[in-house]
Amino acid sequence: MLSFLEEVIEELYNEKVEIEKCIYVLPSKRAGTFLKKILSRKAGKTIISPEIYSIERFIEKIAGLTYASQTQQLFELYKAYLHVGTYEKEAFESYLNWGQTLLQDINEIDRYLIDPKKLFSGLSAIQNLNHWSLREDKTSLMKNYLHFWNQLHDIYQTFNSNLLERQLGHQGLVYRKASEMMPNYLQKEGRAHVFIGFNALNTAESNIIQEILTDPKSKIFWDLDDYFLKDKLHDAGLFLRKHITNWKYFRSNPVRGTSNYYTQLKSIHIIGTPKNIAQTKYVGKILHELENENPKHLQKTAVVLGDESLLNPLLNSIPGTINSVNITMGQKLELSGLSSYFLNLIDLHLTKSNKGWFYKDFRALLNNPFTVILFQEDTLEVGELTSLLNEKNWIYISDKELLKFPDYSQPTLGKLFFKYESPLLFVEQCSSLILHLKLIFEKKEDYLALEQLFKIHTILNQIKELMVEYKYMNSLKSLKNLFRQLISSETLDFQGDPMDGLQIMGMLESRNLDFETVILTSVNEGILPSGKSNNSFIPFDLKNEFGLPTFKEKDAVYTYHFYRLLQRAKNIYLIYNTEPDVLEGGEKSRLITQLLTDENRTDITEKIATPKIQELDNRPKTIHKSQKLIDLLDQYASKGFSPSSLSNYIRNPIDFYKQNLLGINETEDVEENIAANTMGTVIHDTLEELYIPFLNKEIEREQLIQSKESIKAIVHKNFQKTYLDGAYVSGKNLIAYNVVVRYIENFLNNEIEELKTHSTKIIGLEKKLNIEIVLPNSNKPVILKGKLDRIDICDGVTRIIDYKTGKVEKRHLEIIDWQNLTESYDYSKAFQLLCYSYMFLNQMPTEAINAGIFSIKNLKEGLMLFYKKTSPRDTKKNPVIDREVMLEFEKLLYGLMEEILNPTIPFLEKEI
Repeated sequence: MLSFLEEVIEELYNEKVEIEKCIYVLPSKRAGTFLKKILSRKAGKTIISPEIYSIERFIEKIAGLTYASQTQQLFELYKAYLHVGTYEKEAFESYLNWGQTLLQDINEIDRYLIDPKKLFSGLSAIQNLNHWSLREDKTSLMKNYLHFWNQLHDIYQTFNSNLLERQLGHQGLVYRKASEMMPNYLQKEGRAHVFIGFNALNTAESNIIQEILTDPKSKIFWDLDDYFLKDKLHDAGLFLRKHITNWKYFRSNPVRGTSNYYTQLKSIHIIGTPKNIAQTKYVGKILHELENENPKHLQKTAVVLGDESLLNPLLNSIPGTINSVNITMGQKLELSGLSSYFLNLIDLHLTKSNKGWFYKDFRALLNNPFTVILFQEDTLEVGELTSLLNEKNWIYISDKELLKFPDYSQPTLGKLFFKYESPLLFVEQCSSLILHLKLIFEKKEDYLALEQLFKIHTILNQIKELMVEYKYMNSLKSLKNLFRQLISSETLDFQGDPMDGLQIMGMLESRNLDFETVILTSVNEGILPSGKSNNSFIPFDLKNEFGLPTFKEKDAVYTYHFYRLLQRAKNIYLIYNTEPDVLEGGEKSRLITQLLTDENRTDITEKIATPKIQELDNRPKTIHKSQKLIDLLDQYASKGFSPSSLSNYIRNPIDFYKQNLLGINETEDVEENIAANTMGTVIHDTLEELYIPFLNKEIEREQLIQSKESIKAIVHKNFQKTYLDGAYVSGKNLIAYNVVVRYIENFLNNEIEELKTHSTKIIGLEKKLNIEIVLPNSNKPVILKGKLDRIDICDGVTRIIDYKTGKVEKRHLEIIDWQNLTESYDYSKAFQLLCYSYMFLNQMPTEAINAGIFSIKNLKEGLMLFYKKTSPRDTKKNPVIDREVMLEFEKLLYGLMEEILNPTIPFLEKEI
């Protein structure tokens, strides 16, 4: 089967047309490359290549104007906006939010040769009617709003005039100018023109082509199947049916270029896959199968991406055995890591407050791979700087804190964390950073990164030149908005042989090209077709009235491209996302439904493809004790088990293994809000300092009352010691500070009240205990260590007291079944109290003691003592911890330690 372009050239040869003397005009530059190849092959000899243009370049040639860059257009439009009218104007920063939309509307008005005065007059009248206030007296805001719509025509005229003075034009202006220049062009140009493969034409294109077709030597070939042309309702033939009806040319000339391939038997596969990455993985599977079947098939295969953002994941899904791949579409610059890096740099300086850079933003840029590369070039470690950040607990990093970083890191830090002065100086700083990165990437021979860097450098240079010329951009936010807009429209172009290998392209690049196998992705509503997105100031009714395209025409364009791909293809794979997503497209496309309901198609298979899901191993983890682990356990035992480490084992042996043996704790981080453990440390340290004057003597009630005056100063001092450079003068941290002060005051008030009827003597504060035990079964020496918050004698009874800032329930301090102590973490507080009691009684033999907990959050409960009970209904609670209790606990304690050190008992994970 001949391709469409081959059929056209064959027909021209049969008609004895002088091929090399014609001017060829096609929808895209890529189609021109294929046409040139076909002409060369058909000629069979060396000839001078005829002139081949894409429609845009052809129009530019007729108009004699150069296309202005998108950035130039934006700045020139704002210049026109400022010069027209005397009403209050918006800043450039605000203008960027709607300037692109107005630019697009002006472009469309000119391409469709609309009378701008009439259209803008109608738009102004509609805005006046839609006015949100019925009051006769309008506010200044209302007047400014309506003035803008009334001045649109003048803005349009000024904008176009300014561009023409510089021999520039936006696309619409170039098209309008070319339409006006047609008599001059036809007078000079006597050669035949051949228009190939067009479908939807704007008014300017339509008029230009019709004028050229008045020359009998010129021809036009349409790329459409008769099946769609004859169906009066099918959108694929909508535009050609309009042309046939409206063009004078078709009253005396037949429609050429149509074919009858669509109804031939094909192999159409419709595949639904969950999410986008699964689509690209499935494409990789199809390509692998095609290659295994016959590698030559890939020469006639095209992968067409409905959603072009899937290019990167697709490239990672192509089998490594496929050597030749040609990528027609460009890779979006905005999806590159370097673009995000520079946007993050702008964001960092935008979000800098009077306090400095917020630590999360600061650290995010510091840990960015490109920052790491910068530091590595200077043989610096980013980890060292982030550790300092965490260690000092800096929530905000001002210029003052920045200078506290090591001297050797200052030059590199200065490239990123500099003082913002103006957008122009910021761009210059970015340019300096780009040159530094360029040298690094050249050493690494990272050519993709160099290409991305070059594009960003070009964009920033454009912005810099325009900033110097126009002086509008005076804020960092406007720089960010403009930079974001520009990178979103910029692409990285791949180099390759368009005639060789697997072809990867977007929908528009597929125009006029034919492939035996077509794989089309993202066939979802909102993508194919794109839906009712209306990025325009001109309402639907007004567009309809003036003949401007609406979403209906856009849908018809997508429908045409979709079915044109299917016309000559034999094997078709249509892949869609089964998981509707607002951002990534909705349900499967209506184009698929249309195919499935076509009675003439009996060659469609439909299926849902799901990735193989690996079964997760949910069995509890088991860690067997190797000789190295046994040695580690013996070392740990010789240093000492603490009550909290033993509680950790009771809670989950795996946590004990990771945290206590291997020392793998939670990552050290900046405490943005004061953490519970920090509050606990401050409370413990404050209570210790407040009670030190009473050590080894009875607490004097009056003296304790006086000590309340120093609470705030001591809490403040302990916050500085524990929370380091973290701020607690505002927000949640200030609340936390005041909560701690209140907790301490409540505790002292509670103690003062108790002293009315009781006498208490402090005999120990934050006392460290350390005893050696020899386990009876293994005969291993073990150290048990701990720190007692407070030891006192109240009315002659020795008490061991633990302060807890967390929640403690009385019922978990009452023991009936002793096994609960080493089997249930709920009784961890009771277990720890008994550990402290055991150590205390070993070092300071006493007949009996009490042990209890003060819950700082619930001081109304007073001192919650450990009790032993004989049954749940036993009301006679015994708080006495004597030799009998200790012997019972000793068995459990020894048994627990024997289990931990036993080489044959593995660490088994518990469900928490």
